[in-house]
Amino acid sequence: MTSYLTIARDAQAEIEVRRSRFLCTLARVETEEAARAVVAGLRSRHHDARHHCSAFVLGPGGAVERSSDDGEPSGTAGAPMLEVLRGQGVSDVVAVVTRWFGGTLLGAGGLVRAYGDAVRAGLEVAGTRRRDLVRELALEVGHADAGRVESELRSRGFAVLDATYGPTVSLLLGAAPDDVERLYVAVAELTSGAGLAEPVGERWVDTMGA
Repeated sequence: MTSYLTIARDAQAEIEVRRSRFLCTLARVETEEAARAVVAGLRSRHHDARHHCSAFVLGPGGAVERSSDDGEPSGTAGAPMLEVLRGQGVSDVVAVVTRWFGGTLLGAGGLVRAYGDAVRAGLEVAGTRRRDLVRELALEVGHADAGRVESELRSRGFAVLDATYGPTVSLLLGAAPDDVERLYVAVAELTSGAGLAEPVGERWVDTMGA
């Protein structure tokens, strides 16, 4: 996997069903600890609410999934919330739906619809953003050539992630996995064969709205 979707921004949306209020909060997270901290923070902030149901998906491909009904009948809150996140294909996100009871029981089907609809409303506000895997490569060039090489690489669609100036200029370059060979060719051309881009790692980066 070289790309996946996450939310573009943290967001909130509220719906009302038969006088019960359902407030969905969506937040970008990368660990279970961070997701649980969001839930705990909302539980403290909205201590008058009866339920704080949650679902989160983490990692490329949604490797980690968790959900909680937080006192609602089993399978009526966390599971439908998680299903909406899966359906939208988003990861690195926690959804918390805080419910204030309005006095009327909704039944299992009503709860499933309400919790799912609250998350769908939140996702409409949050939008989505793609994350791409970027290979990192280090390139050493002389001061006289650094500006030209950097400019040319950017113009060919490669990312210059960092530049460190010392006896030589160390450029940290970024390329999509499928573009690494094209980067090697460009470096060889721009340095007349003297430069060598060395792989040093990889990272996930936000790239664009989806």
